[in-house]
Amino acid sequence: MGQFSMEISGCAGSALSGNQQPEGRRPIRIAVAVNADEVDSARLGFALDILPYVAVLAALLVLMSIGQLWIGLRPLDRIGRDLEAVRDRRASRLAGAYPREVQPLVNQLNKLLQSQAAAMEKARSRASDLAHGLKTPLTVLTNNAYSLREKGEAEIADELDHLAETMLSHVEHELARARITPSPDQRSGDADVEKIISETVRMLRHTEAGERLAWEIDVAEDFSVPVDPYDFRELAGNLLENACKWARSRIHVTAIRQNGQSRLTIEDDGPGVLPERLPDLPRRGVRLDRLKPGSGLGLAIVSEIAAVYDLTLTLENRVEGGFRAEVVFPDVIASRALHPRVATTT
Repeated sequence: MGQFSMEISGCAGSALSGNQQPEGRRPIRIAVAVNADEVDSARLGFALDILPYVAVLAALLVLMSIGQLWIGLRPLDRIGRDLEAVRDRRASRLAGAYPREVQPLVNQLNKLLQSQAAAMEKARSRASDLAHGLKTPLTVLTNNAYSLREKGEAEIADELDHLAETMLSHVEHELARARITPSPDQRSGDADVEKIISETVRMLRHTEAGERLAWEIDVAEDFSVPVDPYDFRELAGNLLENACKWARSRIHVTAIRQNGQSRLTIEDDGPGVLPERLPDLPRRGVRLDRLKPGSGLGLAIVSEIAAVYDLTLTLENRVEGGFRAEVVFPDVIASRALHPRVATTT
C-alpha cells in the first residue's frame, strides 16, 4: 500500500456552539494511500512488453557494428594480402585502386619497396663492378709472373703467382657473395628447377670432362622452389661442376618432393673424399687436388646460399662408392604439384 501525506498550516476559526477554540496556527495532516501492487504490476508489464524490441535493437546494433568493422577493415586486409604477394615475389608493388583514406599509405609503401629494390640493385652492381675491376690487374700480375719465370726469376714468379691466386680467389668469392640475395623475402622470383638443371647439364656436356659422362636426370616437371633463380643456378651449377670434375663415368641428378620436403640430390661415381676431409669441404679455398681446375670456392658458395635460405646441405660419400651432395628445402618452401619425368642422356 502506498501512502502520500501532506501538512497544511492554518489559523483556527471563530467559536462554535459557544465553545471557545484555541487561537493561532496549527498543522493539519492529510494522508492519501494507493495500492502499490498495481503500480509494480504495470511497471513489470511495460518492461516485459518492451524487452523484445530492446533485444532486437541491440542485435541490430551489434550486427551493424560488425558489418561496419568488416567493411572498414577490408582495405587493410587487402593491403596485407598484397604485401604477402610482394613477399612471395608474385608482385613487385601494391597494385589496384584503394579507398581514398588508405591510398596515401599504399603510395608510401610502394615508394619504400621501389627504393629498397633500387638500393639493393645498386649495391650489388657496385660490388660486382669493384670485383671485376680488381680481376683485370690481377690477370696482368699473373702475366708478369709468367714473364719473370721465362727470364729465370722463378722464385719471384712463384710468389707473384701465389699472391695473385689468393687475391683472385678472394675477389671471386666476394663477387659471388655480392650476387647472393640477402634473404628469401628479397628474391626476384622462384627458381624453375627442371629448367635450370637442364640448362646447366647441357652446358657441362659440352666440356671436356662432361662429354665423356653419362648424365641421368630425374627431375619433376613444373617443380619450382622459392629460391632466387640466380642463387639456385649458382647452387646447382657448383654442385654439378664438382660432380663433373670427379666423376668417372656417370652422374645422377634427382629433384623430387618426398615426405613433405623438396630434395635435390647429385651423385657421382668418383673416388669420393677422405672421411676426415669432409668437414673441410664447405670452407673457402679448400682444394682436395690442385691438379684439378678450380678455385676451391664452389662448395663454399653453395654453403653460403644454403645458410641464406635455411637449406640443409649434406656432403657425404656413397656406400657403393662415389660422392653425394643433397640439398633439402624446408616444408615452408614446398614445391608445386609434381609430375615426375625421367630422362637419361649419354
